[in-house]
Amino acid sequence: MKKQWLLIAAVLILLLSGCGNGNEQETSSSDHSSGSHEEMDHSGSGEVPPELKSAANPTYKVGSQAMVQTDHMSGMKGATGTIVGAYDTIVYAVTYTPVTGGEQVPNHKWVIHEELQAAQAESYNPGDEVVLEADHMKGMKGAKATIDSAERTTVYMIDYTPTNGGPKVTNHKWVTEDELTAK
Repeated sequence: MKKQWLLIAAVLILLLSGCGNGNEQETSSSDHSSGSHEEMDHSGSGEVPPELKSAANPTYKVGSQAMVQTDHMSGMKGATGTIVGAYDTIVYAVTYTPVTGGEQVPNHKWVIHEELQAAQAESYNPGDEVVLEADHMKGMKGAKATIDSAERTTVYMIDYTPTNGGPKVTNHKWVTEDELTAK
């Protein structure tokens, strides 16, 4: 009798875990675009690193709207973005392999200087190796990365509704100033 209960419990656990994985996969495929940003967490908490400084005179003021001219993810280009935050920092495109395994993610845009582990005071250069503290995508936090490009600019956190449908994206990190145009 005890063995039958153990067998029933094991079958239930397998069934329930299978259902959970299926739902997560369905959510992942419907909420994320294909490509290197497939696992990107489009919406965020809005929290920023404590040392990140707000931009003194950003081109796009908090609360204003701008047109998104980049396609980091499907449905982003052409969307109207509402500026949630504007920060002066160094922005990096990086190549990294997720700590969770999988293929290398080339030229991921964007990680900011304050999202690098034990970041040095000055800017990193292309080819430098760093460890990521950013967690925009599954497997990103703690990953070793190579800097592909570095630029001092204003970055923006935005809210937008994808042009191809889907729920509103809130607190999306990051869009650079040259990826926006006046509305």
